[in-house]
Amino acid sequence: MRRCLKLIHRRQNSKKSSLILGLVAFLLTLSAILTLKHALNSGKKCFILPDGSLREDLLLPDIMMDNKTPTLGRTIFFHETSCSQDQVIKLNSRQACAIESAAKMNPHWDVFVLFASPVGFLNKTSLPIIDALTSYDNIHFRNVNLWNYAYGTPIYDWIKDGQIFYSSYMNSHVSDFLRYLSLYKWGGTYLDLDVIVKVNFDTVPSNYAGAESENFVAAGIINLDHDGFGHEIADMCLSDFQVNFNGDDWGNNGPGVITRVLHRVCQTDRPLFMTRDRCRGFKVFPISAFYAIGWKDWRYFFSEAKTKEVLEIVNNKSIVVHFWNKHSANERVRVGSTSAYGQLADEYCPRVYRSGGEYF
Repeated sequence: MRRCLKLIHRRQNSKKSSLILGLVAFLLTLSAILTLKHALNSGKKCFILPDGSLREDLLLPDIMMDNKTPTLGRTIFFHETSCSQDQVIKLNSRQACAIESAAKMNPHWDVFVLFASPVGFLNKTSLPIIDALTSYDNIHFRNVNLWNYAYGTPIYDWIKDGQIFYSSYMNSHVSDFLRYLSLYKWGGTYLDLDVIVKVNFDTVPSNYAGAESENFVAAGIINLDHDGFGHEIADMCLSDFQVNFNGDDWGNNGPGVITRVLHRVCQTDRPLFMTRDRCRGFKVFPISAFYAIGWKDWRYFFSEAKTKEVLEIVNNKSIVVHFWNKHSANERVRVGSTSAYGQLADEYCPRVYRSGGEYF
């Protein structure tokens, strides 16, 4: 009898334990679902015009609804994907310098600056650098709606699914998404916002990127034709972006994409061997073309003691100079400084350089 009672008691305890474990598992699952849903909603809010936003006439035009569209194969794209809290356009001096240098050195190219978070010109008068940029006829500021922009392309269903909004590096990965999509739609040149352009791109045959190291092709400067093999590369990049997307890896969806695609196209994993002959007309430039001063030496740009050394390197070899904003963003430069960065800015983005006040 006692054994029967003990057995019954054990079974009851076991059932209770199972119920408790089941309840805990349910609550954990529910919590995870709610956390993911919150992440999705929070992410989407960055890129959807909220209620009570700026009046429509104060917002930038949407790129897909404007009469002026990018010129196929002859447009330079910059993307600003930071979340805006007040829907007001914001660019810092160095971002503006990148844009001006591209427009100044390429007067017959369009320069489109696309803002993924809806913004407008409410405080334009307090941003003289914006006035400096709008003095160039070939610079165009536009908002871009991620979903409308992707409509009709191979990545539309993927962006609708919302996976990108769970990313640990959402704004960076939205930028990765947009650079490959812009090149797929229009062709042309994508540039990061922490560069200075030194040449006219008409002098550089199309379809290229640059090596950042012996193992990786960087995604900060990419040029693709709007048709032919350039468009094939863009299509392959969109496909790779979706198949291999990893929201927990910062570089996987930017440099990782173009590097993997070119591994397949060029049949080599060495960027320095990716020549036009080997890559069906696509070229990976050596490190010196875009990343002559490596990220570990970013301080050289701002050290007056290193000016001569830096200028000799970039003036002899560089098409575009990359300043590694991720590391150098807080480095202040006094206008009139003899540092390499100060001298390059004075030459290639003079209007912005002289509009920013005492420090640049």
